[in-house]
Amino acid sequence: MEDLRIGVIGLGLRASLARAAHRPGAGAAVTALCDTDPAVLKHQAGVFDAAYVTEDHRRLLDRDDLDAVILMTPDDTHERIAIDCLEAGKAVYVEKPLAITVEGCDAILRAARRTGTRLYVGHNMRHMGVVRLMREAIRRGDIGEPKTVWVRHFVSYGGDYYFKDWHADRTRTTGLLLQKAAHDLDVIHWLAGGYTSRVSAFGDLMLYGDLPRREPGTPRPEGWLREYDWPPTARRDLHHVVDVEDVSVMNMRLDNGVIAAYQQCHFTPDYVRNYTVIGTEGRLENFGDGPGDTVKVWNTGPTGYRGDADVAYRVPDAQGGHGGADTEIITEFLRFVREGGATDTSPVAARMSVAAGYQATMSLRDGGTPYDVPPLDPELVAYFEAGQTRES
Repeated sequence: MEDLRIGVIGLGLRASLARAAHRPGAGAAVTALCDTDPAVLKHQAGVFDAAYVTEDHRRLLDRDDLDAVILMTPDDTHERIAIDCLEAGKAVYVEKPLAITVEGCDAILRAARRTGTRLYVGHNMRHMGVVRLMREAIRRGDIGEPKTVWVRHFVSYGGDYYFKDWHADRTRTTGLLLQKAAHDLDVIHWLAGGYTSRVSAFGDLMLYGDLPRREPGTPRPEGWLREYDWPPTARRDLHHVVDVEDVSVMNMRLDNGVIAAYQQCHFTPDYVRNYTVIGTEGRLENFGDGPGDTVKVWNTGPTGYRGDADVAYRVPDAQGGHGGADTEIITEFLRFVREGGATDTSPVAARMSVAAGYQATMSLRDGGTPYDVPPLDPELVAYFEAGQTRES
């Protein structure tokens, strides 16, 4: 089996995915790189020994010797570059979120259907051990039929990851209920078996609105993402634009009747996601979200508090970023490029998580007014559910 030849567009914080895809002699090799930063491009070319480098993604897409592209540029560029990839006939992995508006997502899906080019979206949490363990327990019937899902998202490093670069600018991300919560909204949909149809949200810029910012054009501080400040109010050197909310709560009704809630806070000292899923016959909850952590199930009662639960499952060991999810999702993408067919990720689900996060952000900025989530064109739904098979 010859190696797939992979081009990478965008070599920033998610360059680890490119390294996961670089498997010379084992099915895939990164052979072409693109980034608008010449220094980054020069450094990464040495990492991959790439034969071709460019600062213009269109030049990369002009090459006939590439089988697929991994797209990891800032969120506001996904729509334009993803469509360019699809129209160039390059199977494309688009890092989540698919786009920063509902219309942008739909434009990408339409382009995939029009061109017949394979589209894959990088919702890697579907490959995290804790998520798969919870999904297996639900599908097995451990808690009966899911009726409500609660997610608490504690983001201790929020000021470092999301407020020292472009993530803090709503013109680049819409907001963190889309940019960051898209992962969790997708997981809620996957666990509950439905998509959000109506949302209401509240939030504010409580923490980072008044902290010291850098002047426009000033580079990020030396040691960023290696050195962290505590308490969060001690942080400085933030991006020159900071206008996305750092505390938010979101309520949602799914199209199958499930009621769900998502909460995100950047004041916390710990960085962890906590899921609670309650069904007709019990509930489950995760304690920690990485390998070696625990998912507990309570499905007998009624009783008072029981810390030991009825069943406790250990999250399996894994290697690689995000609890092994980065390696697994790239493996699935490479298989999809070769063979097509069903995947655990879903472009439709990716669009629906963006749509829920986008409408929640609109609600948040409109005093909590409920917003309906616009449905996706049924013909697009059918196309992707059929495995991206073009009509004869």
